[in-house]
Amino acid sequence: MFNKPKGVVVTRSDELSRKTVYDLLPEFVFKDGWMPVGRLDMDSKGIILFTRDGHISESLTRPGTCTKVYELWVRGMVTEAHCRQVLDGIESQFGRLKVASIKLLGGSGPKTRIMVELNEGKNRHLRRLFGALKDPKFQTPLKVLELKRIQIGCIKLDVSSACWRFLTAKEEKSLLQCAKL
Repeated sequence: MFNKPKGVVVTRSDELSRKTVYDLLPEFVFKDGWMPVGRLDMDSKGIILFTRDGHISESLTRPGTCTKVYELWVRGMVTEAHCRQVLDGIESQFGRLKVASIKLLGGSGPKTRIMVELNEGKNRHLRRLFGALKDPKFQTPLKVLELKRIQIGCIKLDVSSACWRFLTAKEEKSLLQCAKL
């Protein structure tokens, strides 16, 4: 488990010389061929799992296998009507975007804090989904300001930003059950 900070890319090497997750992890992770299970974009932060087993990685990232939980700060007021819309899904050029569950956690001024659960994630799924909705007062698109993945399957993020740890045997077993392996 690694807690990816914002501003870091999830790739083995970057043609633009940006900082990668491998720059923050011990050298053995790169040398021994550990690969990330899924991705988070450069502007996102949170839990990423690593494995050396491509079959496990593929199984864990297959849509509908392991749910992922995110905490978001959104510019604009997210309403109960928005919650119903994202649960039903919104058509986009990338297909139907929706969440499995959503919970309003409060807000601060013009921002709303929410928690969402996804069964599958397309590229920039949550940013595109909320960007397709309008603030009820100003009629401007909602915008995800901060996105943090806090859970994959049964594994909850419990390390500080830019830190990592090995999973316990119990966590590994639980993940393998989640992936139906």
